[in-house]
Order: sequence, then C-alpha cells, then structure tokens
Amino acid sequence: MPKISVIMGVYNGASKLGTAVESIVNQTFTDFEFILCDDGSSDNSVEILEGYAAKDKRIKVLQNPRNLSLAPTLNNCLQAATGEYIARMDDDDISHPERFEKEVAFLDSHPEYAIVGTGRNIYDSDGIWGNYNGGGERSLLDIYRGRTFLHPSTMMRREALLAVGGYTIGPETERSEDFDLWCKLYEKGYRGYNLSDVLIDYYEARESHSKRKYKYRIYEYRLRKKWRKRLDLPLKYQFYAYKTLVVGLVPPKLLMAYREWKYKARL
Repeated sequence: MPKISVIMGVYNGASKLGTAVESIVNQTFTDFEFILCDDGSSDNSVEILEGYAAKDKRIKVLQNPRNLSLAPTLNNCLQAATGEYIARMDDDDISHPERFEKEVAFLDSHPEYAIVGTGRNIYDSDGIWGNYNGGGERSLLDIYRGRTFLHPSTMMRREALLAVGGYTIGPETERSEDFDLWCKLYEKGYRGYNLSDVLIDYYEARESHSKRKYKYRIYEYRLRKKWRKRLDLPLKYQFYAYKTLVVGLVPPKLLMAYREWKYKARL
C-alpha cells in the first residue's frame, strides 16, 4: 500500500497536463500512486494520460462516461485510492519537487491535524503574477470566512475524508467543493494547518473571477448560509454569505486590480 494516493480530475487539460503530471512524477518523495480521472474531455487528454501510465506503473487512469463535474470525479478517484494520505492536484498546476516530502513529514509528526496545505505562486500565460504564503493553523472561523487552504496544494488523511463521505455532489457545491469539504471536516472536529513554504504554482488567469457565472455565486451564497447555521456561528457572520453576491457585482477591472494588489508577487 502506498503512503500517498494523489487524486486529480482532468477536463480538456491537454495544454498544461504534461507539466502538471511531470511535477508529480518527479517528486522527491516517491511512495505514491497517482490516480487521474478524465471527466469526459473532448481534447487528447486521455491519450496523454495513457502515455504516462504506460511509462510509470504508479499512474492509474480512470474515465467518466460523460462530463460529471469535479466532485464526482474526485470521489471516483477516492474509491480507487489505497494510500494513508490523499494529495490533491489539478491539471494546470505545478507542484514543486519537495511538496510531498514536506507535507508527509508534517502529517507524520502532527497527528492532531488532518489537513495540510501550502503557500503558492499564482501564474498565468505571462508568468508568475502573485503569491501567498500565509502559514499557520486555520480555525473554524477562518474556514467560514474563506481563509482556508488552496485545494490542489493539500494533503489529507484518507480516514478523515472517508469519515465525512468525501466530496458533496450536487449543484449547490459546484465551484465550492473545497469550501464544503473543509466545513464538513471541521464540523467533525478535524483540524488543518498551512505550511508557509511555497510548494505549488497555481494557475489563475487574472480575469478568471470576472468570467465566473453569477449562478455559482448564488450557489455559494446558499451554501454559506447553510454552513453558518450548521457550524452554529453567530448571525453576524452571515455577512460572508452576502459578500459573495456583492463581489459578483464589482466591475471586472476593479476586481482584477484588487486581486493583483492583494497577491502582488514578491519575488
């Protein structure tokens, strides 16, 4: 049984997929299985994945019968996983070589935590344009307020993920699968910590938030209202549910300027 099961959903990711896969294959910590599930891609993602699987026995390729979205795709990966720890990865990100080594060392030496995330660089087609490395434990209130973990940077205890039933499937969590998962884990008493080390390059086009459909902000609003009640947080924190609706009304250029200021790269 491998120490880590790496799970990754793939959807029309051919342009960056090779770099993402190679960043996992070339980790300094090598005791892992790499489970990739194609979510109905219409490009040549499957052919790329099968090429890597033919060269590396640690790689397992799954395929959805049609596009199902991220949550069911990751749950399919979880069903096939056997590792003690579950590491996340996305098909357009780049894990630094020592990422797994540092995350495993942390979880092995800190049994009180079920989740560990890392700092990140933020990049797009023009290169690195931002970074964030705010380390430390995340409280329940941090989670609700959105000061959480970068999903594809995380490593989690498989037993904790299974205890909460994996990822929630349904439109109410679409584009907010990670927020819902953190809430489920914290509701059960699990805790998480962010390493300050920058161990992943996270792909985010600077205009991506301006392209987010407003329906997803409505879904997130409803999800935050639900979790505010389930986590028994004071009514004043419902502000964070309304905040997501307001942000969706901000002019795109202003929103982009704020994000560039917030995550300005200090290289």
